[in-house]
Amino acid sequence: MQTWIDPSLKDTSQGQEADRILRSCTHCGFCLATCPTYQLLGNELDSPRGRIYLMKQVLEGKPATRTTQLHLDRCLTCRACETTCPSGVEYGKLVDIGRELVEEQVQRDSGGLTRWALRTLLPRRWLFGSLLRVGQAVRPLVPKPLKGKVPIRRTPPPWPDTHHDRKVLLLEGCVQPALEPTINPITARVLDQLGIGVIRTPATVCCGAISQHLGHPQEALAHVKSNIDAWWPHIEAGAEAIVVNASGCGVQVKDYAHLLREDPDYAGKAARITELTVDPVELLLQEEEHLQPVPGTPRKIAFQSPCTLQHGQKLGGRVEALLTRLGFELTPVADAHLCCGSAGTYSVLQPKLAKQLRDNKLRTLQSGRPDLIATANIGCLTHLNEVSSVPVRHWLELVAGKEVAP
Repeated sequence: MQTWIDPSLKDTSQGQEADRILRSCTHCGFCLATCPTYQLLGNELDSPRGRIYLMKQVLEGKPATRTTQLHLDRCLTCRACETTCPSGVEYGKLVDIGRELVEEQVQRDSGGLTRWALRTLLPRRWLFGSLLRVGQAVRPLVPKPLKGKVPIRRTPPPWPDTHHDRKVLLLEGCVQPALEPTINPITARVLDQLGIGVIRTPATVCCGAISQHLGHPQEALAHVKSNIDAWWPHIEAGAEAIVVNASGCGVQVKDYAHLLREDPDYAGKAARITELTVDPVELLLQEEEHLQPVPGTPRKIAFQSPCTLQHGQKLGGRVEALLTRLGFELTPVADAHLCCGSAGTYSVLQPKLAKQLRDNKLRTLQSGRPDLIATANIGCLTHLNEVSSVPVRHWLELVAGKEVAP
């Protein structure tokens, strides 16, 4: 694709990266076939190729409009197009640049307040948790259509209190401890049973993905640097990995090296963070012989592979293969590459499209009559659980380690 980046941008790292990505696009249109919003709306401007044209115009100096903003807002950032693309177009990086530029040029209406509230509330773990607990306390009084938005609080198991020579860090996340308080301690317990200790770092904050994808990268970088500062002493002390059990956060943390590549104070540390970050399946595949199903857990399950796991981290099929080898029966899921509609804040900002995508996803997930749906991301889990007739759980809740000597 030929480009003529506007002089005000062409010498910036932002403009140079966008130029490189745009030039790799060959207009082939393969991405249209796997784009969830194009499948729903049939409008090429709601496809990766159409959005690339819109962003190209802005990068070349044409003023952004509300139409530009609308079509970029409708993008899920699921990155299914990247999996499909024969030319390796890094669409996810390009759309982040495009959103930042459009956010600077186009003033938002009242919807801007919602976006500000999401960027302010969700990353603050204590504030979000406090408000959610209030909602859970009055849940019996909440109108039925809204009850699904307030999950029933589950009692988490205790964190393990043992010590091992092997140690890892765990990103506990901003909303996950409140929405599903069982996931983090269960992750720690599985690792503990394998002889791996989890170091908790309360000073960590949001991974930065919320602000990043809402067009505020500088805000995101503040979160990124806070996390690096919180982890760095433990990395210097020998922590062997950073485990991120929410695949959406995992994509972001694995991108820290790229985000801070030009920062002289953080580039080296960020590169080390990216090198150490793993999804739980990457670690547990190395310990497969020491894993077993949790007694009494349903064995007939459907696995919903989050976009951030299969398209973002390129780990599609890993969890499914591990669960199958451990003795679970995985029911078939048609169109498994398509997004469930959660996509971070998307289900809040684009509720109509998100509901359509969720209905389609649940139809395919439940078609094999599973006893349980497993997934790997808190956003997908919460979004599906709002209306699913089948329980939805994190896949780590299904496996246990065989006790090893400390």
